[in-house]
Amino acid sequence: MNWLEPVAVATGIVSVYLSVKQKIWSWPTALVNVALYFVVFREQKLYADMGLQVIYFALSLYGWYEWLYGGENRTELKVSRATPGMAVTLAAIAVVGVAVLGTLFARFTDAALPYVDSATATTSLVAQWMMTRKVLENWVVWIAVDVVYVGMFIYKHLYLTSGLYAGFLVLAVMGHVQWRRSYRADRDTGRAAVGLAATT
Repeated sequence: MNWLEPVAVATGIVSVYLSVKQKIWSWPTALVNVALYFVVFREQKLYADMGLQVIYFALSLYGWYEWLYGGENRTELKVSRATPGMAVTLAAIAVVGVAVLGTLFARFTDAALPYVDSATATTSLVAQWMMTRKVLENWVVWIAVDVVYVGMFIYKHLYLTSGLYAGFLVLAVMGHVQWRRSYRADRDTGRAAVGLAATT
């Protein structure tokens, strides 16, 4: 079992780095990563995060498709911003998810950190869905989640995984910067195109 965590760490770093660069290969590497971590988390009794890997697998398939064909007229998806309505809805989903999952794991399982585990799992799910839609603010959510994950994995003596999430934290900051530049560049290009059309 010891070899699983290092391989999962490696595939996780590659996947997130490719996401920062908006490369489509981030999704197939993510599929390998979540399959490995399903086993790692099962062994550590982090059941919320174990179950989250199943949803991540489905979201990775969805994100793979959306990044290729989710844009206008089935073109490549561009970076967008979260609307106020989206932000409120996703925050409500996260709060309800933490309350429900945390209570269930605390009462009916031997989960190690039921509420912390549920909070990171639920919020990660929200961030991952935002990433499948190339919503810029997904990186802000990931930054917050990664800080908590680093501490949780140190507590569980998963030091390699804790280091991985410290790396994810750095990559999330990089991702926010690069995606913001991409968003502004696309926006400026669109404005220029509109201006050119108005003058012709």
